[in-house]
Amino acid sequence: MGTAPKDATPHTRAANAPRSFEFDARDFERAERGLLATIPDGRIEGPFGPVYDISRYDFVERGSTNPDTVNPSLWRQAQLNGVHGLFEVAPGVWQARGYDISNVTFIAGDTGWIVIDPLTTEPCARACLGLANAHLGARPVVAVIYTHSHADHFGGVLGVTTQEDVDAGRCRIIAPEHFLRETVGENVIAGYAMTRRALYQFGPLLPPGPRQHVDCGLGKAIPLWISGLIAPTEDITATGQELVVDGVRVIFQLTPETEAPAEMNFFFPDHGWLCTAENCTHTMHNLVPIRGALIRDSLKWSKYIGEAIELFGRDTQLMFASHHWPRWGNEDVLQYLVRQRDLYRWMHDQTMRHANRGLNATEIAELLQLPPEFAAEGHTTGYYGDLVHNVKAVYQRYLSWYDGNPANLWKLPPTDAGRRYVELAGGPDALLASARAAFDAGDYRWVAELLNHLVFADPTNSAARELQADTFEQLGYQAQSATFRNAYLMGAQELRDGTPEPRPVTRSSYLEAMTVGQIFDSLAVRLKSEEVGGLAVTLNFTFTDLDQRWVLGLSNRALHAVEGRHDDGAAVTVAFTKRVLQQVIDGSTTFADAVAAGDATASGDLDATDAIFGHLDVFMNFFKLVEP
Repeated sequence: MGTAPKDATPHTRAANAPRSFEFDARDFERAERGLLATIPDGRIEGPFGPVYDISRYDFVERGSTNPDTVNPSLWRQAQLNGVHGLFEVAPGVWQARGYDISNVTFIAGDTGWIVIDPLTTEPCARACLGLANAHLGARPVVAVIYTHSHADHFGGVLGVTTQEDVDAGRCRIIAPEHFLRETVGENVIAGYAMTRRALYQFGPLLPPGPRQHVDCGLGKAIPLWISGLIAPTEDITATGQELVVDGVRVIFQLTPETEAPAEMNFFFPDHGWLCTAENCTHTMHNLVPIRGALIRDSLKWSKYIGEAIELFGRDTQLMFASHHWPRWGNEDVLQYLVRQRDLYRWMHDQTMRHANRGLNATEIAELLQLPPEFAAEGHTTGYYGDLVHNVKAVYQRYLSWYDGNPANLWKLPPTDAGRRYVELAGGPDALLASARAAFDAGDYRWVAELLNHLVFADPTNSAARELQADTFEQLGYQAQSATFRNAYLMGAQELRDGTPEPRPVTRSSYLEAMTVGQIFDSLAVRLKSEEVGGLAVTLNFTFTDLDQRWVLGLSNRALHAVEGRHDDGAAVTVAFTKRVLQQVIDGSTTFADAVAAGDATASGDLDATDAIFGHLDVFMNFFKLVEP
């Protein structure tokens, strides 16, 4: 076990000196408005213990002065995000907030609940539905609306409905077009790496406390449990598309490439309610999260907010989102939306202005400062996103990561570069001495850059690891962005305690909802190229439950799949259900065992399947980030 978190240094204490903010004091009134009930102890249980416990954040007291280990502006946001319970938003609309990083919204239809964004995990969603049923009267869930393709907005769907109810037509699942494609791309194709990096962004392995986890900016914390998925039954394909959902009229606005690749706002014209999904919340959002994602289009984001104002602004009396608290009254909603619109436009325009003047992303991020029009409002302050990171995202979307300087075109890997920098510095002791002097001067960003070379050159150097951990810690303490804080403090924790023991992981909870083509794509990124040189094979598959025929082939060390036919030259033809393929993939059966059990039939050389399925990589849930 490594050393415990340290005190704030004098430099950090000065940076975090308590101060007042001219933010809208009504935020606290908005966050608490309509509170009806809470989960008494704030604790939500899962199959193996608690998955979420808001009571662990009771140290963030309303009206308290920030500790010197927490940025004072972030401390205010942490107080707001600590407000939890079931809230009446308007007659017929309720939200459960504070029992996940996201909100779940319940709308009373003619015969049951319309659920908007059923949180991240099944236990949290089930607990919130139970809270609503207990205090508002039990209703069946007749529709679920996914606002977008991020797990905290669909992952708890099995806590509010079942696949059987969906298949039987008792519950509709409504989502923006391309939802499933984007969900699989993010959570399966890139999901293993993204999940590991998300541990740094959200910090769920940091114990709550003033020196460790305080908040996530967008909400309090993420639950510790897996996400599930039920595929949509209805796609929204055009702005202006209108549905009647259990007697409630809803008009949709597609907003692709904003906060998510597949996302939508929607309006309830008979009531004046506008749901802005995650496009407008009470923070500056990120244009690329530090966990990684497709770069978001800040220009489109701004324009879609503008389009929402034009389409619905005149008639909107209530705005609610899938994070944070609502806004009430037309004037307040419009003022809020205008500033959100202008924030994303400003970040886009000023980044590209300076890019066209010849500055690179790092230089622009150092130059731009949030102007007073945005710095004066909590909802345009960077608690989840950060201007420094957002500038780089805008630059990357247009110009890539490369800054045009050939010195950066083909850089050495961190370990090789680290060894050479350490040698250039005069050896480990000399570099450490320079780093300590910079640390004492409060120059923490420079210390982090110096010590990164030494840690990657020699990860066994305990003095370098400890000083780098101390450095990350002070940077985390000073960070206004909760995600920056969490990343720094997670890095410090792993430098001190080591990376947790890696274990194999799968994405089996998504397989049921994935198409066959998406399943084959997920196999392709697991293929061990180094093992299949010279191999070529063609396999035919018939999915008896889907009435689909597929060809899966391996050639030139890459997989390809074709739907709608078989290949006469295939080595084997296998007939089974998609569920049996899932079992083969997750290792609970094999092709041979499935045939022997009568769950599959095969004609040809069944061993030929090994050319593909015998050369799949196994991904681990923990890989190293702050050391080689």
